[in-house]
Amino acid sequence: MEASRKSGTVIEFSHVSYRLNDIAARVIVSNANLTVARGETLVLLGRSGSGKTTLLRLINRMLSPTSGEVLVEGRPTTQWDPIRLRRRIGYVIQDSGLFPHFSVAENVGLVPKLENWDSKRIAVRVNEMLALVALDPALYANRRPRELSGGQRQRVGVARALAADPPILVMDEPFGALDPVTRAELQGEFRALAKRLDKTIVFVTHDLREAILLASRIVLLQEGQIVATASPEEFLNLHHPEVQAFANSLGESSRASA
Repeated sequence: MEASRKSGTVIEFSHVSYRLNDIAARVIVSNANLTVARGETLVLLGRSGSGKTTLLRLINRMLSPTSGEVLVEGRPTTQWDPIRLRRRIGYVIQDSGLFPHFSVAENVGLVPKLENWDSKRIAVRVNEMLALVALDPALYANRRPRELSGGQRQRVGVARALAADPPILVMDEPFGALDPVTRAELQGEFRALAKRLDKTIVFVTHDLREAILLASRIVLLQEGQIVATASPEEFLNLHHPEVQAFANSLGESSRASA
């Protein structure tokens, strides 16, 4: 598609649908059209089951579209070698996904090792990445994931995703399982980190506060369809019922915590 090749567009969904291969052939994503610009932090917002994670997995070819095309750097994902594509995309999930029998350093250095970096270069990169996410390498490099708090494991997950310097980062509710204080701390750290690194980021959440804090643009999904797209400053002013439902949840959560 010509639109995918225009300067600045890194990811494009062109009339993308995805349905399950079951008896009901349930449609999870329906006719999605979306572009993600270089350096943008795009937040996919929606309720559980709205199709957010499916869209995310279509980017790194963990899933392939039933119809339409997903393009990454101008090339359909179906034309990429899956391994090469995934190594250009850092992936962070809710429970960090660390290998429990690996040390922190081994987890962070995994993709560089698979890319055949030499051991000295890997060691330097591991130290850089741990420092980047506010973990002192001297204290944490040799620990196992079970020796870390939830917030520390998520920091290691981010460090691992960034270790091979991929141009794209996809994050699936990475802070969703954390306590409110740790979550707020990591949100603030991630916001500053995103500005420094200038990566193209696609971030999934069902939390409107998180979306407003982190996004350069919010995309709202409802029942597999994109129903609204706006900057955080404009989002709450959109006159769509699902936008208003999320806006109302802000007031309800404030009352619940009072």
